[in-house]
Amino acid sequence: MPAAPPESAHGGDTSGYDRAAVRAVLDRARAEGRTSLTAPEAKAVADAYGIPAPREALATSAEEAVEHAVELGLPVVAKIVSPDILHKTEAGGVAVGLETPQDVATAYHRILANAQAHSPGARVEGVQVQQQLGGGQEVIIGATTDPTFGKIVVFGLGGVLVEVLKDVAFRLAPVTPAEALEQVGDIKAAEVLRGVRGGEGVDTHRLADLLVRLSHLVTDFPEIAEADLNPVFATASAAVAADLRFVLDFDPPRPPKRFSREEILAATNRIFRPRSIAVIGASNETGKIGNSVIKNIVDGGFEGEIHPINPRSDEVYGLKAYKSITDVPGEVDVAVFAIPAKFVAGALEEVGRKGVAGAILIPSGFAETGEQELQDEVLAVARRHGVRLLGPNIYGYYYTPQKLSATFCTPYDVVGGTALTSQSGGIGMAILGYSRSTRTGVSAIVGVGNKADIDEDDLLTFFGQDDNTNAIAMHLEDLKDGRAFVEAAREVVPRKPVVVLKAGRTSAGARAAGSHTGALAGDDKVYDDILRQAGVVRAPGLNELLEYGRALPVLPTPRGENVVIITGAGGSGVLLSDAVVDNGMSLYEIPPDLDAAFRAFIPPFGAAGNPVDITGGEPPSTYEKTIRLGLEDERVHALILGYWHTIVTPPMVFADVVVKVVSEARAKGVDKPIVASLSGDTEVEAASARLFENGIVAYPYTTEKPVQVLGAKYRWARAAGLL
Repeated sequence: MPAAPPESAHGGDTSGYDRAAVRAVLDRARAEGRTSLTAPEAKAVADAYGIPAPREALATSAEEAVEHAVELGLPVVAKIVSPDILHKTEAGGVAVGLETPQDVATAYHRILANAQAHSPGARVEGVQVQQQLGGGQEVIIGATTDPTFGKIVVFGLGGVLVEVLKDVAFRLAPVTPAEALEQVGDIKAAEVLRGVRGGEGVDTHRLADLLVRLSHLVTDFPEIAEADLNPVFATASAAVAADLRFVLDFDPPRPPKRFSREEILAATNRIFRPRSIAVIGASNETGKIGNSVIKNIVDGGFEGEIHPINPRSDEVYGLKAYKSITDVPGEVDVAVFAIPAKFVAGALEEVGRKGVAGAILIPSGFAETGEQELQDEVLAVARRHGVRLLGPNIYGYYYTPQKLSATFCTPYDVVGGTALTSQSGGIGMAILGYSRSTRTGVSAIVGVGNKADIDEDDLLTFFGQDDNTNAIAMHLEDLKDGRAFVEAAREVVPRKPVVVLKAGRTSAGARAAGSHTGALAGDDKVYDDILRQAGVVRAPGLNELLEYGRALPVLPTPRGENVVIITGAGGSGVLLSDAVVDNGMSLYEIPPDLDAAFRAFIPPFGAAGNPVDITGGEPPSTYEKTIRLGLEDERVHALILGYWHTIVTPPMVFADVVVKVVSEARAKGVDKPIVASLSGDTEVEAASARLFENGIVAYPYTTEKPVQVLGAKYRWARAAGLL
């Protein structure tokens, strides 16, 4: 097997790439109107980027094939070389295990005959004779062009396993050496690569190096739409791509329009902190959307200027009305549209001439009903005038620091640090109802609807720098520009959590038949892996999105991985322990001195260790002493409390004890994440609410939810580099 690249290559150094050689190959393919590379061309491209591949030679006769085979060393592999035959195996154009010169000569003639029968008009350049590799572990390394995220790289076990198990990991290209190494270890079968049952492990750094090199290749040359290195034979000392396949696209779709950070903030600062708002279609008629919007803005307490626009009324809701926004004196920052879809483009022309920063398009009747041309027309008007659009087809938006309720729903005034966004109006109503029911403090609730213009990366950019926001929770069905979203998330995550509920988790099926990498990339795991790469916390469902958005700002950031459970019920302790593992955390192995300290407070029939089981019949003082010990010991980084309803320590008594102990610790500068699970009669509901109000995340009737929330906080803290 050929030697792998030198160790220095493992650092991801790009200075040794021969980009000119790749450009020459691709230009030739473009000139010939081809959408794939021949085997010798693929080898030249691999060589240019230091991707190890077997030695090979092109034969145009059986005699030449035999000569090459002897020179390379038997056994060899023979493959058809034709710009018109992409899938060589299907055409009968591959022969393996050729051990003698006669085998090689026979295979040469058979391959040509099969190719002629499969594609009678195909151009044939000859037969590639290649060293045959063997031994080691087969893996697949590939790249594809994802419609959401652009260039991505894939890694998984190779051969038939990749098709059967689909055990693969994705990352946004280009990857750093550290990201690539993490990707190699991210597949479920990673243990196989480390060696099992006495088998020798593979050099994962060499595999990571291949991922880095391929990711640079497809990033440097966007016309490489797909690349398959499959199989790659990996051993303890080498990683060599036995087969190379490159698919080209010289006319890719145009990427979405990008705005600079400065442009985004210039518009969104005016949208969320407006001094003046116009309501296009404001109405005095109860039941009209234009009536609800103007009432909510006024009754919600917005202190800026409010200008109703209605050509048939002189006054709306006690305010002077204007026939056109162009009649309004002074500047207008935001225009909220409450008119039928067919009139939006015309009114937007006037809004644009007025210099408005943002148009909030509440009306439906655009792309969601098949009226894509109408939506495109509205967007074109906005682009012409430099107006940013929110919507269409939305419920509006709230920004509580400005007392702004620009929506046809009810006002909301519980100010807090969570910004919530939704692509769906129905989900938006759930967010509003949940927030009201739990009195969740929010900085904003925003509908994005059809996302004709403003989307999640714009909102991330604004909320990321917004001092009134300390956590961002987003419901989305898709991303217009996944790469822009990742870039925005990477900038925000080190400072505040970003939580995403991505709807549509089921596979959409393979998009590229016959392509290992393309087919594998057709499922939700691309979103899962790349959102995690960006540091985003993904919520599995709507309730979790809302709970994470509510709870993560409440929980302090953990300073280490040592989690301790203190419980009054052994059964809860077992379930809580399972939940800790399920949510990517680990129970602290309590050292003898701390174990003895806990035992001093619990009855002999209790159990120290972790969980610390104080038993159900203990008085409030036992909870107080054990919780205080867990908070004061610097080796303990997070606490999970399991409460069981008893007459000795009723629910509200338990809540008051916990609030007291935690408050005392905070007064001394000790602020650790602490979550609680309360089991009992309905009194535990009020006790949980009391705890939550005091910065202790608590839930009744569940052991899973508090641990899920703590796990989400840990995932963010790790992604933010705080652990």
